[in-house]
Amino acid sequence: MTGKPPASHSGNKPNSVLGQDNLSFETLTPEELEALRKEREADHFHDECGVFAISGHDEAANIVYLGLYALQHRGQESCGIVASNGREHTAHRAMGLVADTFSDKILKRLPGRHAIGHVRYSTAGSSSLRNAQPICVNTDAGPVAIAHNGNIVNALVIRSELEGRGSIFSSTSDSEVILHLLARSREASLEERFIDALSRIKGAFSIVLLTDELLIAARDPSGFRPLSIGRLGNSYVVGSETCAFDLVGAEFERDIEPGEVVVIRRGRIRSIRPFSRDTKSHFCVFEYIYFARPDSNLNLTNVYSYRKELGRVLARELGVVADLVAPVLDSGTAAALGYAEEAQIPYETALIRNHYVRRTFIEPAQSIRMFGVKVKHNAIRGILEGKRVVLVDDSIVRGTTLLKIVAMLRTAGAREVHVRISSPPIIGPCHYGIDTPTREELIAHDHSVDEIREIIGADTLGFLSLEGLHRVAAKEFKRGICDACFSNDYPIPVDPEQQLPQLSLFRAVEDEAVDDD
Repeated sequence: MTGKPPASHSGNKPNSVLGQDNLSFETLTPEELEALRKEREADHFHDECGVFAISGHDEAANIVYLGLYALQHRGQESCGIVASNGREHTAHRAMGLVADTFSDKILKRLPGRHAIGHVRYSTAGSSSLRNAQPICVNTDAGPVAIAHNGNIVNALVIRSELEGRGSIFSSTSDSEVILHLLARSREASLEERFIDALSRIKGAFSIVLLTDELLIAARDPSGFRPLSIGRLGNSYVVGSETCAFDLVGAEFERDIEPGEVVVIRRGRIRSIRPFSRDTKSHFCVFEYIYFARPDSNLNLTNVYSYRKELGRVLARELGVVADLVAPVLDSGTAAALGYAEEAQIPYETALIRNHYVRRTFIEPAQSIRMFGVKVKHNAIRGILEGKRVVLVDDSIVRGTTLLKIVAMLRTAGAREVHVRISSPPIIGPCHYGIDTPTREELIAHDHSVDEIREIIGADTLGFLSLEGLHRVAAKEFKRGICDACFSNDYPIPVDPEQQLPQLSLFRAVEDEAVDDD
């Protein structure tokens, strides 16, 4: 790419303006690396990324900060904001949570009426500040910053091709490929270069791009990941979920369509459809099941209501005689309510979750049995003792956490534990922007339902059928959904040898731990 790489502000060091070549990176302590490794091995899919942007607001950086705060559930490893005052871009990126990263003092150092932001849980590339977004560079056409949610399945092929032509990459993120393609494009304007770059990539992208005078938002032709437009007074906002609009007081306008590019300039919005849209879209059904916040609307459908309906269908398919229905908090709450209502069994919050657990905590020298689960959950003996319990969760990935929770319920006096899962068995990894274990690590890949039941120690175990999921997703199914993790039906073919590894964090944290020795 042309121009020097932008500086990235971290910690309490002064923030930086594009063009200054003094990039600095934070490192994690060995204890934090070990905690991060354990978090990666937890028994659930990890969120991917979230983006938020605004054009034409006097407090652009502050609004983006709030938008990212609402999207924190989509990524907790790193976050960043890039602001533009029409002449230059100013960036602040750091490892950690949004509230811990952006103080009032830092936000004041991000001047301008346009800004984009990003929260990240790495899906391709290692977990370090060099891969934090937005990624920003200087090109011969001016400064450019991008924030990307998704995963580019042909990133490694393009990267190898570009490196063969002399390109130098400063990160291991697949998103940087887009900037290199943009910088090398022979199209006249940055807008045309961006579209040209997107035409080269395959996979999932919901992306925002910021120049000195333009805010551009785009979705891939399959529409894997959500992206919406809203209005805040005379300003336009773009975000991964509508819950972010609610927090900043913006009014939802519409979803950006699959294959659509939206250009916002000087208070005006223009829609371009440069890509032929797929016959059917492939919106990720797991966004409804787990990832999105319950108060968000996806494709005009409320997520909380959707999850309750999953629970109702689950009760119709797999009813059982029981005294109470209890959720695994917070992932199973809505489905458990739906199950309880449909089955006419009392709903009880029999597990209490500690919402203040941070990534690192000090474990006593004398080992406590199931400490990792107990520090997050505790069972209420007075509710469970002698009862037949239906325990509802949204999914089983490895089975490790659920095994411990079932044992915890039995220790608290539960007579029977019947586990019900409001999604089908997960038999394949995601290649379109979700951080998932390898196929071999998925418990349902090579174990039957009864074998899983025996492993987790439940009296019975039942998953929502794929047909049941499709019935709940009837409207979405007509438009097109991606259920590859349940069906092995991948809408975009993936060659594992030709994509960046989605679980490279394991290698990255081991390498960094060695470096610290």
